[in-house]
Amino acid sequence: MKRIFSLVLCLAFGSLALAGCTSGGEPWEEKSYTPETEVSEINLEVRDREIEVSLSEDEQVHIQYSENGKEYYEISASDGLLTMVSASDKEWTDYIGGKPSAEERKISLQVPGALLESLTLSTTNEDISLPALTVTGSISLSSNGGDIAFGSLEVGSALTLNVKNGDISGTVAGGYDDFAIHSTIKKGECNLPEKKDGGEKTLTVSGNNGDIRIVFTNESL
Repeated sequence: MKRIFSLVLCLAFGSLALAGCTSGGEPWEEKSYTPETEVSEINLEVRDREIEVSLSEDEQVHIQYSENGKEYYEISASDGLLTMVSASDKEWTDYIGGKPSAEERKISLQVPGALLESLTLSTTNEDISLPALTVTGSISLSSNGGDIAFGSLEVGSALTLNVKNGDISGTVAGGYDDFAIHSTIKKGECNLPEKKDGGEKTLTVSGNNGDIRIVFTNESL
């Protein structure tokens, strides 16, 4: 019995020691990025990060984020496209222990109110939020393990929303008849029809283990 108790203590202390070797032990640095070239398309593909979008006061694109030597981002801007992708240099021991604070897990994206052609945002285990925004082409939002919430979104061609283990809620600029609608829902409720033809634009929505509630500025379902 004493040998078993000693083994348990050793394992416990060993786990604590390993926990000190997580990426959380690395110092986090707040950073910002503003592209030097004009941007018309934005694509963010990150993991375990909240994405908060707001309107830029100077009509430029800005990103505020935190990173360290273990968890960082690859950011580039060329030919009008800005991309930000999660990157990692973590060992298996870095996954033991607590995760970064909420502020260190947040990406703040500032965008012009009506100059973008497309906006694509994807994350896991966190939320995506947007203000009222106009995009001349398409918007695509995806979260696996978080909610998607937005103000009035106006798109020129298509709005695509995907969520798993979370809810989708927001307003679409325009009327119900402006959109061809395709919706899929599992283990949740949705106020949109599974399919509606017609309309010059498309609204594609899918949810698994969450609710979908979308209204239109010209009319409510």
